[in-house]
Amino acid sequence: MSAAAVDSYLATLPDAQRACLADLRQRLRALLPDADEVISYAMPGFRLQGKMVAGYAGFARHCGFYPHSGGVIPSFAAELAAAGFRTSKSGVTFTPDHPLPDALLGRILDARLAEAGLPPRSA
Repeated sequence: MSAAAVDSYLATLPDAQRACLADLRQRLRALLPDADEVISYAMPGFRLQGKMVAGYAGFARHCGFYPHSGGVIPSFAAELAAAGFRTSKSGVTFTPDHPLPDALLGRILDARLAEAGLPPRSA
């Protein structure tokens, strides 16, 4: 899969979700410059050294971010809830009007990279 497949996925979304996820895509690309952009589990995401480290998807009323781990989001659950985000074991939902803050997104990615045994981001 390639960036073209991600472009095709995003093209199917309503305007607000498409813009929100295009922004998230760019932010993730900047945070994970060495990662490959892929479609995995029917959603766009980023794979680093063969391991999925970030995925995202659009839905009717929200967007979702998924670090492809059952342990990362629960460790941020209280902070995410305090910031007004809903979580599940595997992801966090947000809206175009209330995206994930850069600093929090970076910390979630850092936790996922550490959990996967991958080198930390150079930031």
